Amino acid sequence: MAERFGGPYSPRGAGPAGDSPAAPPVLAPLKPRGLWRATILFLSAFLFLIPAFGDAPRDMLLGLAAGGLIVLAAWLTREGLKAEAAFQARKLARRPALPRKLLGAVLTGVALALGGVIADQGLVYPVLYALVGAALHLGAFGPDPLADKGMEGIDAFQTGRVAHAVEEGEKYLAGMQDAILRARDRSLERRVGQFASAARGLFRTVEADPGDLTAARKYLSVYLMGARDATVKFADHYAQTRDASARAEYEALLTDLETTFAQKTTDFLSNNRTDLDVEVAVLRERLQLDH
Repeated sequence: MAERFGGPYSPRGAGPAGDSPAAPPVLAPLKPRGLWRATILFLSAFLFLIPAFGDAPRDMLLGLAAGGLIVLAAWLTREGLKAEAAFQARKLARRPALPRKLLGAVLTGVALALGGVIADQGLVYPVLYALVGAALHLGAFGPDPLADKGMEGIDAFQTGRVAHAVEEGEKYLAGMQDAILRARDRSLERRVGQFASAARGLFRTVEADPGDLTAARKYLSVYLMGARDATVKFADHYAQTRDASARAEYEALLTDLETTFAQKTTDFLSNNRTDLDVEVAVLRERLQLDH
């Protein structure tokens, strides 16, 4: 029976004393819900676009405008769903600066109002179409997050720096996952995804304690940028040559990176616990003095 390789130098194996190192947090990739509804909204634009070319000039322009607004609404809604998924995945997050889903609801209502104008149904019905369309959009997709999450008592400037650093790190991870697709190897894609989960574990830890940003910055920028560049070069080389030695070296690099990121995450968590213990001890001493 096949057994998983393990040992003192394996990222999942036992250490010298038989203790298992903390595994990196496995975070599910961000999967926005309801994207298929946004696709249906996009396709509904053709109900205005196709008939427009057989109408009079006025109606054709209105039909094209309505169809274009539906397309824009679908795109904004899709981006809003992605932003909401990223917001929900984080313990600390700021509400989106641009309420994309709400804007999508407004544009959908305006597009339906233009449809009522094309049909020459007076003023009341286009307004009703707009209200009903916007309400249905909100019912299907919901509103954008309207309040910050977990930001009470946290320095806004520091969290802004953390958010920028995490966004930069996410771009590097996305570049890695996009580049490895060129290697046309599912196991390598899963391996890069496993490393991305370890890196995102560090992201979440820094977000929970923005004071760790200074120590973690090189992990979120320099190391991830190097990992992305190495992935791009490896994928291009491996796609042409299927070089087994290059693959082994690349997988060893991913193992080293994953182990390093997991260890750094554990170190930050340990430091946070030590700080908490100190605060609790000081507070208890003060309470005893008061008595």
